[in-house]
Amino acid sequence: MDIMELLARMTEAPGKEVATWTRSRQTRSQIKSATTVSVIIPAHNEEAYLKATLVALRKQKFPGLEIIVVANGCTDRTEDVARERCDQLVVISQKGLGVARNLGARMAQGELLIFLDADTHLKKTTLRTVTEKFTRNHAAGTVKGKPDSNRLAYRMIYGLKNFVHWSSVHQGSSGVIICWKEHFIQLGGFNESLEVRENSDLIKRLKRFGRYTYIGKATAVTSMRRYDRRGVGNMIWMWIKLWFESLFKDLKDRKYETVR
Repeated sequence: MDIMELLARMTEAPGKEVATWTRSRQTRSQIKSATTVSVIIPAHNEEAYLKATLVALRKQKFPGLEIIVVANGCTDRTEDVARERCDQLVVISQKGLGVARNLGARMAQGELLIFLDADTHLKKTTLRTVTEKFTRNHAAGTVKGKPDSNRLAYRMIYGLKNFVHWSSVHQGSSGVIICWKEHFIQLGGFNESLEVRENSDLIKRLKRFGRYTYIGKATAVTSMRRYDRRGVGNMIWMWIKLWFESLFKDLKDRKYETVR
């Protein structure tokens, strides 16, 4: 990336201190894949989980893959872990998932964007399956979620969550959001004022361009650390409350507890 491009991108994110690092990679003309994919991972103090996420991505062997990590407000070794395995590392001082994801999307070269949580890793064939199943008729989607624990309660939670996404009772995500970059940019990306249910808000707005899809043959394994910390009952109650609140009130003032 030359200095003029970097300056231009920094002006797109006013008020944010931005530093970038880029690994040498193939150009678009060198890539044989029909669809190029940028995986964007926001990471705030995620050194404990990020390595496994990046290792799993490198095992995908998908030729059109770009991995972007946005390290936001980190005080641990997240940046070092990311630099070893990602294609682009963006470092900002400001916290916030929406802020990090939006900046990563603006840096992305891929046609298809996949927003991936830092504690979530993809099964080996997930990217290939996603690019086969996610068509131009689709505007937003997610994959099958799986807990990183065999605890019965966690497997039941994800069984229900997958059913809800498959049936479109709730069109949400399981640590993974899929969309076309052109649609994302047209919408202005994530609502940066939201700290909770920002995923559902984005998916709802993306549907103006096409359908939501649940790709059950692609799998993402996600950490259950939040459930471990707060307890299953408390987490289920929290999600139920947030869902009802989102129907009747603005969630801009709701905060999300940081669990590391």
